[in-house]
Amino acid sequence: MSGFSIKTAMGVAACKAARAGLRIARSGGTTLPGRAAMFFDKDILASVSEGMDIIVVTGTNGKTTTCRMLEQALSSTGRSVLANKSGANLLRGVTAEFTANADWMGRPRKKFAVIECDEGALKQVVPLIKPKVILVTNLFRDQLDRYGEVMHTLDQIRTGIRLAPQSIICLNADCSLTSSLAFDVPNKVIYYGLDCPVGEQKDAEISDAKYCIRCGTEYKYEYHTYAHLGGFYCPKCGYRRSRPQTAVTAIRKLTAQGTDIQMEFRSPDEKDPAKEKTVTRDVFVSLPAVYNVYNAAGAVCAYTAAGFGRGDILKSLAKTSSSFGRMETFDLDGVRVQMILVKNPAGCNQALSYVTSLEEDYNAVICLNDQTADGHDISWIWDAEYEKLSSDENLKNIIVAGDRAEDMQLRLKYAGVPEDKIRLVRGWDQLTEQMRDSSYPVFVLPNYTSMLALRRTLAEATGKQEFWKG
Repeated sequence: MSGFSIKTAMGVAACKAARAGLRIARSGGTTLPGRAAMFFDKDILASVSEGMDIIVVTGTNGKTTTCRMLEQALSSTGRSVLANKSGANLLRGVTAEFTANADWMGRPRKKFAVIECDEGALKQVVPLIKPKVILVTNLFRDQLDRYGEVMHTLDQIRTGIRLAPQSIICLNADCSLTSSLAFDVPNKVIYYGLDCPVGEQKDAEISDAKYCIRCGTEYKYEYHTYAHLGGFYCPKCGYRRSRPQTAVTAIRKLTAQGTDIQMEFRSPDEKDPAKEKTVTRDVFVSLPAVYNVYNAAGAVCAYTAAGFGRGDILKSLAKTSSSFGRMETFDLDGVRVQMILVKNPAGCNQALSYVTSLEEDYNAVICLNDQTADGHDISWIWDAEYEKLSSDENLKNIIVAGDRAEDMQLRLKYAGVPEDKIRLVRGWDQLTEQMRDSSYPVFVLPNYTSMLALRRTLAEATGKQEFWKG
């Protein structure tokens, strides 16, 4: 540990005071405390994280849930773990989390950390915290007005990885964009993925990576999972999906309560490195939907890459609880309300596929805001397959809400949803009362800021704790 620094001590004091004040005011206090700390010591994050064993998770979708899986696995073994549960994943938010949990001299109080990091902030965060492992989940179009096209996001992540050459990198083998990060980084790379197709096999309904990143030839697929994920290969230059060391080899059963899968773990045979040693395990993931199978595989890959025992996390996955807004369930006076965050076409399609596959009558709520944290460009809703709702006989009614509720109402009309099924509601309190009166389970598909606002109201109505305490 480096020597005592007055500016670091002042930064810690400022951070703790700012967070305490914000929480008295019933605010999560996610970025202002970090700003206060950095006012006194701009690189305070390096001091308050020094000597910790840290796993960082980045990528477009799945960061929060994958971190939840990792954190709960570590905690289940008695380890004290720091995590940015609030989802504040930019530099100031990460700084606030580490600094608030340091002692008054800036020394970390915990040995382990699992940190969600925004793709664009990776290059600012990882040189300071020096993680043991960086997990990259996937890359899809997301917040186009902020990041531009997906290749820009890929470059941001690549820059961050290059600034942390000591980190082991865990990559999603099924995402041709994510896998390409292995081309030109100095790090050790480990892969995870699904060796099996999912559902009806057809051309990718949404492809943010239709053409080979090396030569521009259109990819072929041995199988798809969803969007552009699957067994891709380029018929011209030979770039193809890498064989993952952590692989899901079968999805046996998908239900609203979770997923039964088979996983295979591969490593070089000690006696003959040219051969492969494999171990197969049946695993239950206590969260539904295919994207949570990916999250589970990624979490296992990162956990073992960090040097922890595989058995711990495989056992923990069967008991993993949802993180706020991600498959989170509320009991609203007997009405089951499940909230599923959506923020881009690929994730939205997976949420729609999950809801329409359950074969139970339900009401839907779709919330759309266009605030800075969401991205002001909401044109992505025209690429999402809301048409799935128009053909679902189990859907009874849809409520639209949020700052751009009229845009969503129009999108649903063009998707073929009957107008008499669609109702526009203003105000989160009124929306909560509408859901309370539902005769059926309610599935809520909000984007980020609408999720935070509605979740706050639902938490008050059902007695759940604030998201930043979860």
